[in-house]
Amino acid sequence: MEYVDPLTGFRVDGRRPNEMRQLKGEVGVVARADGSALFEMGNTRVIAAVYGPREVNSPTLISAVQNKGQQVNSKEALVRCEYRMAEFSTGDRRRKPKGDRRSTEISLVIRQTMEASILTDLMPRSQIDIFVQVLQADGGTRSACINAATLALANAGIPMRDIVTSCSAGYLCSTPLLDLNYLEDSAGGPDVTVGILAKMDKVTLLQMDAKLPMDTFENVMGLAIEGCKAIATYIRESRKINGLNMLKIADPSVHVTHRVRLAGWMDGFQCSGQEI
Repeated sequence: MEYVDPLTGFRVDGRRPNEMRQLKGEVGVVARADGSALFEMGNTRVIAAVYGPREVNSPTLISAVQNKGQQVNSKEALVRCEYRMAEFSTGDRRRKPKGDRRSTEISLVIRQTMEASILTDLMPRSQIDIFVQVLQADGGTRSACINAATLALANAGIPMRDIVTSCSAGYLCSTPLLDLNYLEDSAGGPDVTVGILAKMDKVTLLQMDAKLPMDTFENVMGLAIEGCKAIATYIRESRKINGLNMLKIADPSVHVTHRVRLAGWMDGFQCSGQEI
């Protein structure tokens, strides 16, 4: 199967190799959560809910977390994450057991990625719970989950160094492709998932499931990073439209030493796909 048309250069869904799918997001979608967000990348839809920060005072909770290899530090906030896929999210209707290996691994990836952004030292002896569920899967679910979690954390007013954005890129038909859909992702070619703190220009996540020559890897990773930056730009521009200041998250050039709780910053945003 030709994933890139050799004559026109277009992909199977009509995009160019360096073009993202349409993005759409909304915050405040779960009334009882402290922060929540719905994020879409093409046909992939993810919902995230955040609860906290609240005090950690349950010995049972502390014991359960330690048994999973996560240490409780009284000087920092404890971040917990649970990832699940809805049974109707894909064409496969088989019931997946709770806590399966893939869900556990993605939960860990999301938690570690978000911990790099959250100012945990400003909230000692507290916990923040992040719940992420894939409502519809069409490739790039890991990236969509991270983007949704970022929006939900900001909506909850959680202090952050910077927003975390994530995007994937792959290599098919000797061509680097940005933001893979399910058909491209399941083709068996190598792909890279990247998460970055865009304003700080730091990588918080890098996963690759196959080997690539170094020069090809640099091109694919560079494309994924550009995708992350494009998503961050969409978010910032949407915030400007709502009359909100990006620096209310945190200014990465300033060392924050006092405890703060930021107000929710977005009522909703919508953005369309764009070539980068």
